[in-house]
Amino acid sequence: MLASQKQQIIDLFQAALAPIVAGTELKPSVVLERPRDPAHGDIACNIAMQLAKPLKKNPRELAQAIVAAVLANKGALIESADIAGPGFINLRVAAAAKQAVVQAVIDQGDAFGRTGAGAGRKVMVEFVSANPTGPLHVGHGRQGALGDAMASLLAAQGYDVTREFYYNDAGVQIGNLALSVQARARGFKPGEEGWPEAAYNGDYIADIAADFLQKKTVSASDGAPVTASGDVEDIESIRRFAVTYLRHEQDLDLQAFGVKFDNYYLESSLYTEGKVAAAVEALVKAGKTYEQDGALWLRTTEYGDDKDRVMKKSDGTYTYFVPDVAYHVTKWQRGFGKVINVQGSDHHGTIARVRAGLQAVNLGIPEGYPDYVLHKMVTVMKNGEEVKISKRAGSYVTVRDLIEWSAGDALNENGERDLTRGRDAVRFFLISRKADTEFTFDVDLALSQSDENPVYYVQYAHARICSVLAQWGGDETALTNVDLSPLTSPREAALLAKLAEYPEMLQKALDELGPHQVAFYLRDLAGELHSYYNAERVLVDDAATRTARLTLMRATRQVLRNGLALIGVSAPSRM
Repeated sequence: MLASQKQQIIDLFQAALAPIVAGTELKPSVVLERPRDPAHGDIACNIAMQLAKPLKKNPRELAQAIVAAVLANKGALIESADIAGPGFINLRVAAAAKQAVVQAVIDQGDAFGRTGAGAGRKVMVEFVSANPTGPLHVGHGRQGALGDAMASLLAAQGYDVTREFYYNDAGVQIGNLALSVQARARGFKPGEEGWPEAAYNGDYIADIAADFLQKKTVSASDGAPVTASGDVEDIESIRRFAVTYLRHEQDLDLQAFGVKFDNYYLESSLYTEGKVAAAVEALVKAGKTYEQDGALWLRTTEYGDDKDRVMKKSDGTYTYFVPDVAYHVTKWQRGFGKVINVQGSDHHGTIARVRAGLQAVNLGIPEGYPDYVLHKMVTVMKNGEEVKISKRAGSYVTVRDLIEWSAGDALNENGERDLTRGRDAVRFFLISRKADTEFTFDVDLALSQSDENPVYYVQYAHARICSVLAQWGGDETALTNVDLSPLTSPREAALLAKLAEYPEMLQKALDELGPHQVAFYLRDLAGELHSYYNAERVLVDDAATRTARLTLMRATRQVLRNGLALIGVSAPSRM
């Protein structure tokens, strides 16, 4: 049922209840649910049972009074109503009202399911935010899929969304990266005497060192190009070259993954622009810090943390959450009243102290800012065995590995290897479970062309509809404002009901920050389509029935396309 129709029914109930609760302080809230047993109707409401006790009335008699008032003004929306048990109200929606979703989809097209609810509100979604010390791993891939889908859900409700990537280009890890490249440039290899203990061991380090020695120029998605000095003693040149080189590599990973960012923010800029120092000064001025054992502490216990936290160590360096506080102050100052961070579950410990710091700076930042979506680890299986390392990265499976493996030997129209198939599988799979659950990515399943492969199952539903419409061969623009009354079979009713759920599903997915619900819905919608296709012929001889069914196919294809686009997955016309 469409949201507008649901609201009409709620309004009918509210009008029926108005004289019943007149003179009392009761303000009933009408909740409509779907009966567990479809035989009981399309909509169930237990409002009579809720109000019976405070009104001191028999619940069944109260239900009868409500039903009588609702039916007196039902119009063409409600077909019938009855009362079950002690006072449950069950409604049956008129067939024409159920069929109305088809025309709504066709009229709205790509905009079906979208609203303007968030118009005028700025939202930032920060995700991936990998250290520029190596290729993106599968955990970053999960963040990429989740964050991009979440941003699309927000945009679908009218929010002004900014996708941001935060580069941790400062600190110990960057120093280790520079030393690793320097060692390679000097001819050392992992495991040899003279190789740094904390070095990065992947083959990519050798590639960086070789290009550095050849004085090559590299550039990332933003910022000026960097040319290597070629001097193995010039550790600062090595650092800048290596960071830019790996940022470029990550750009290529993201491009292959189909993820684009609106802004890149460098951690190093927080120091060079004095933002870390300003945040610390604000915390000291607010009286939220104290000195002990030569260190500067933040009173995070005042904001629910289990103990106070060191901000500045005795050696003068800041602990890692301090730049995070400064960074989030910039988000607030840039006008982002809502911020969502998609990060690994290993960041759980930083949430309380970052939020405490943001409260303590006295800038009016609300409690619970920012929102966090934490994801658990991804295990990769291939040929029935767990894959733990990659030659490219040295110690983990990369996003590009996963895309290439999942693409198989598929070729595009130009005879080139088609990575779209791999990208689609990786993106769909990585949002297909709740973020806080561990996930096993089965490459063999991603390659299979079967009902067990969820992305294939959904894409095949879209392609199957394209095939039916192509077989018909008519002008699709004629499939609008047609008589839909022939759509009365049980399979058609189920497909109509599933189409109508799409806008409500999008809103629920956004409210719960759970884009996995889009994948669940698409799998269910594809299932309804395949069941319908197997049970009913579309291209029947009767012209009215054929036209109505073709129009239903057109609407179903549109919703499949809308949902797939929202999670960054293609909708092929043939498989």
